Amino acid sequence: MEMVNRPYAAAFESYAVKNPEVLCLSADLTSSCEIDGFRDRHPGQFLSMGMAEQNMLSFAGGLGLAGFRPFIHTFGVFLYRRPYDQLMASIAYPRRKVRLMGFLPGITTPGGMTHQAIEDISVMRTIPNMTVLETGDATEVEGIVEAADSIDGPVYARVLRGSVPRLFKDPMKVGELRVLSEGSDVLVITAGITTEEAMRAGGALAKVGVSVRHLHLNTLKPFDARAILDHAASVRYGVITLENHLIAGGIGSMTAEAMAEAGMGRRLIRLGLKDTYAHGGSKPYLMRYYGLDAMALVKAIEDLTGQQTGIDEDALDSVRVDAVHSAVKAEAL
Repeated sequence: MEMVNRPYAAAFESYAVKNPEVLCLSADLTSSCEIDGFRDRHPGQFLSMGMAEQNMLSFAGGLGLAGFRPFIHTFGVFLYRRPYDQLMASIAYPRRKVRLMGFLPGITTPGGMTHQAIEDISVMRTIPNMTVLETGDATEVEGIVEAADSIDGPVYARVLRGSVPRLFKDPMKVGELRVLSEGSDVLVITAGITTEEAMRAGGALAKVGVSVRHLHLNTLKPFDARAILDHAASVRYGVITLENHLIAGGIGSMTAEAMAEAGMGRRLIRLGLKDTYAHGGSKPYLMRYYGLDAMALVKAIEDLTGQQTGIDEDALDSVRVDAVHSAVKAEAL
């Protein structure tokens, strides 16, 4: 597994310089969102809006009206909690081509509840006209700029930063899920950082005879309910969703809605944050503490299938541990 350092920085600069209508907006988190190099080399396409997110979103809506395609860069929480009314009235309602690049999704930050976007999917997917994307590896981070800019309307993207693993060879395609394994016992649906965890568990599960069908999502809205139902109907025991988000309103809820509306009587287990804010800590620690890691998935599969696998932490591939303070994670936030 290759680790790629700051894939977003290179991808955004490469794309933006070829498209002068693309403008780079920052909310005083320029280095933290990997656009400091772009600011220095292309000041004519860069706007620093300061810590004033409500004004920034309204301003971006105006830029969209004028024919520009602004990319807003800040932490995910600051794109919908503070400026919700401006998001609705200035961007979503008039369908402006504004690209909301939300960094630090879920528990990928040690910053605690003020910086952790744990309910962003549930909020953003309910907003009319909004497309919701999520990156799961370096390849998808490299492709997120072009993918977001292909949408005729506003886009919210959950973006990984810093040192990111490369899990996929093929570029992301909006609206097309990835089938990572085609097992027949259990359907596992993941997105973002939880995909790596499910892949960690996959080898150990195969060795003990559990056949997993694993789907990775990078397009959360529009949600491909038909494809999910087709895969769910082809497994023996049921479905497990694993997400870096509250289970209320996220991928688990979307899957439950699709199954209920289709009258599919299959069991569903939703793994993710359960009606709680997360405290600060490293990503591996938080994933283990809140049950978002490979071991939590193994236990859920045991519950779903009714059989003990005997898999423990030693049987899983070694987890990648991110340093909280590092050169690739500016300000440790």
